[in-house]
Amino acid sequence: MHKKPRIAVVGAGAFGGWTALYLLRRGAHVVLLDAWGPGNSRASSGGETRVLRCIYGANQLYSKMAARAAQLWRVHEKLWRCELLHRIGVLWMTTGGNNQFELESLPILREMGVSYDELSAADIAKRWPQMNSQAVDCGIYEPHGGYLLARLACEAVVEGFRVEGGEYRQIAVAPPECEQKVMSGLTLADGSTLAADQYVFACGPWMGKLFPESIGDKIRPTKQDVFFFGTPAGEDRFPDQKLPVWLDHRETFIYGIPGNQDRGFKIADDARGPEFDPTSGERVVSQEGLKKVREYLGFRFPALKDAPLVETQVCQYEDTPDGNFIIDRHPAATNVWLVCGGSGHGFKHGPAVGEMVAGSVMRDGEVEPMFRLARFNA
Repeated sequence: MHKKPRIAVVGAGAFGGWTALYLLRRGAHVVLLDAWGPGNSRASSGGETRVLRCIYGANQLYSKMAARAAQLWRVHEKLWRCELLHRIGVLWMTTGGNNQFELESLPILREMGVSYDELSAADIAKRWPQMNSQAVDCGIYEPHGGYLLARLACEAVVEGFRVEGGEYRQIAVAPPECEQKVMSGLTLADGSTLAADQYVFACGPWMGKLFPESIGDKIRPTKQDVFFFGTPAGEDRFPDQKLPVWLDHRETFIYGIPGNQDRGFKIADDARGPEFDPTSGERVVSQEGLKKVREYLGFRFPALKDAPLVETQVCQYEDTPDGNFIIDRHPAATNVWLVCGGSGHGFKHGPAVGEMVAGSVMRDGEVEPMFRLARFNA
């Protein structure tokens, strides 16, 4: 009989939780650790909702990963008897000729068999009259896209992991001592040591501090403000039954998710904010950001011009220099794996990333070249 490999996964967000689940299913004994819990307010995987879409410009890999992830989200919704992915569609709008990213995706979507509709400004106005389509020069609608319930999804993954026999502990770990050697154990906040055969770190915006030599400034946490506006009493044109998720490609991306779970009408600017400390940073939105989204809201959704601000959130991205994930073995410690760099678009890919990472760890295999650390040294 072969002894089960013992694997410790640090971080129970979108990447870590799914990786732990797939490692468990491949026959490992897995211990999953998180300092504040799955989907907590400090995590990049926290908050209410995330977008799932397959348009990724000319990048076939991300489109294929998003499509695979969508399949896996459906499988697990059925398995866990819950709804995590709300398939209300995703509408892309471009202005000022900023449509190359979207148009480059269309041949890839056709090749993959992912359906989409090309829409004019008039088409958009007819289908969603509550939306002002002025200045839109290109519209693309992904009918099978939508939004994910982020915090609830993280909790569901960890609960599914536990039900299938995984061990979860809410506890912090000390910075690992593995920059120049094979890791022999993790020091936990209670002073104990956790030993494993392999270690996977999926700690989002904390990865640069945990691995200052191998990661360092390759991960840059940025402050991202999110706004929720209240619709008029009795108004029925702005919930998710009446509108899709929308992404507006202007000089930057502004995106929104219609009202769901009575949380209000969500709007955020995808432009990268200032550097942010995910542990101690004060999560207060900027007045400049609020002014910008208010102006946008009044233009694109005229009936909400004077809508009150009912809630705000501050999350963070953890950006890599090229916007691509980092999924690789530690350059010095051969039993340590680094999984991070969601760069503001990683959440949807969680199941596909977990499946990929588990395969590499259990087979001692190679990783996708686009995600390797060595690319930063080229």
